[in-house]
Amino acid sequence: MRGLDKNRALLLAPLIAVMGAFFTLPLLLIVAYSFLAAGDYGGVEWRLSLDAYVQVLFERDFDGIWQFSPAYLEVFARSFNLSALCTALCLIIGFPIAHYMASLPLQRRNMWVMLVTIPFWTNLLVRTYAWMLVLRTDGLVNNLLMHLGLIAVPLDLLYNSFAVCLGLVYSYLPFMILPVYASLERMDLRLQDAASDLYAGKWQRLVHVTLPLARPGIVAGSVLVFIPAIGSYLAADLLGGGKQMMIGNLIALQFGFSRNWPFGAALSVILMLIVLVGMRMMRREEAA
Repeated sequence: MRGLDKNRALLLAPLIAVMGAFFTLPLLLIVAYSFLAAGDYGGVEWRLSLDAYVQVLFERDFDGIWQFSPAYLEVFARSFNLSALCTALCLIIGFPIAHYMASLPLQRRNMWVMLVTIPFWTNLLVRTYAWMLVLRTDGLVNNLLMHLGLIAVPLDLLYNSFAVCLGLVYSYLPFMILPVYASLERMDLRLQDAASDLYAGKWQRLVHVTLPLARPGIVAGSVLVFIPAIGSYLAADLLGGGKQMMIGNLIALQFGFSRNWPFGAALSVILMLIVLVGMRMMRREEAA
């Protein structure tokens, strides 16, 4: 038995070393930086300080007195709202697609899985820039609508919350489709037939048979969409034009232009805690 445990430990050693070097240590470094004071010219001063966390809710006036400021709370609220809306839209759009894929013959299912994953063959930065060309004032959408006579002046489709949400949905929709499809493709079709024999209508079969069976995929897809969406950087930076700042942009700003590393680290820790609480709630909901 001891020999078996020793062999397992040796097999796990490379994984533990990699996780420790590239995940645990950077995470501990971020947590440590969040409790340090900001340097006058960037970086940190190695003395204990809670100013980075206080700065989330307060800011110093000209006399150095802390006063409440909701500016960063608004960034967190905007990030949460856009991420929640993105998750809901991905579910609304992705569930019918996944349901249709699961109802196809095996060969056609594989083709649809490939079509869903095709966007990942191109860099996300390139795809986000492509949306800028589509949504801008003289872009494809406005030119088409004006050519059809539906609008007289170009619509303001870029550099707003609509563009950011659209970019988020486009980026993370496959993360919803694939887990839901994985749950539905294992569904026993005889359950649908049994529900039909009991005079259940189309919507009754959907609500009482299909959705409960797809629940693990829906929960997994929601996690896979919400977590990267709330920390997204590109969609808010490019499609929002800097006007719709999200948490990811705020963190990048602190480590870059503002050079306030402790505050950026504190924001990262708070974001991780939000994600962990959200995952815990989803796990509890799934277990229920």
